[in-house]
Amino acid sequence: MYSPHKIFLCGSAGLLLLASLPAAADVYKYVDDSGHVYYTDKPKHSGYKVVVKTPMSIALPFSRSNGGNVVIGRSVQSAQASALGRAQFSQAIDFMASKYRLDPFLLHAVIQAESAYNPSAQSNKGAMGLMQLMPDTANRYGVRNPWNPVENIEGGAMYLRDLLGMFESNVVLALAAYNSGENNVRKYGNKIPPFPETQDYVMKVLSNYRR
Repeated sequence: MYSPHKIFLCGSAGLLLLASLPAAADVYKYVDDSGHVYYTDKPKHSGYKVVVKTPMSIALPFSRSNGGNVVIGRSVQSAQASALGRAQFSQAIDFMASKYRLDPFLLHAVIQAESAYNPSAQSNKGAMGLMQLMPDTANRYGVRNPWNPVENIEGGAMYLRDLLGMFESNVVLALAAYNSGENNVRKYGNKIPPFPETQDYVMKVLSNYRR
C-alpha cells in the first residue's frame, strides 16, 4: 500500500485544481520542514521549484503520432524521451493519484503503456495525450484541453477511479475497461474481452506496474 503525501494548494486564485491553470502557467512545489507539500502557480519564495511545465514551455523531443500508442524501447531516443517524460510529469501524476485515491504506481503504469509519457501522442482512433483520452471520455470528465498534460492526467485518473469502483477494485477488469470500454467487459461476463489488443494491453500495464 502507498501513503499519499499531505498536499496543500495555494496561490492567488486558491488553485483548487491543478488542471484549472491557464495554458502557460507552470506549477511549483515546496516541501516544508514538516514534510507538507505545497503546489502553486505563483511561488512566494525561492524554495519553490518548478515541477510541471505546461504545453507552452514543454521542450521534450516528442511529436504526435497517428499510428497508435507509442512503443517503448525501440530506440535509445524513445527510451530517453520516456524517461524525460516521466520526470517531467511525475509530480502531477502523483498529485492526481493522491487526489483520486489511486496507487501512483498504477497510474504511472497506465501512462507508460498508453503514451510512454508523450503528451502529444495521438492514436489512429483519436485518443489523445498522456492517458490517451477519447473525445467522449474527455467530455465526460470535463477535460477542456486534452493536450494539456495536467488536464489529461486528471481526466484519466477520474476515469480509472470510476472503473475501479465499477468493478469492485478489480485492477485487471478496470484496465480491460480502460482499453476496450466498460460495456465490453460487462458483455463478456466481467472478464477480459477476447480482443488481442485488450489482452496485450492488460499484460503490458501489469508488467509496468510490477516493476
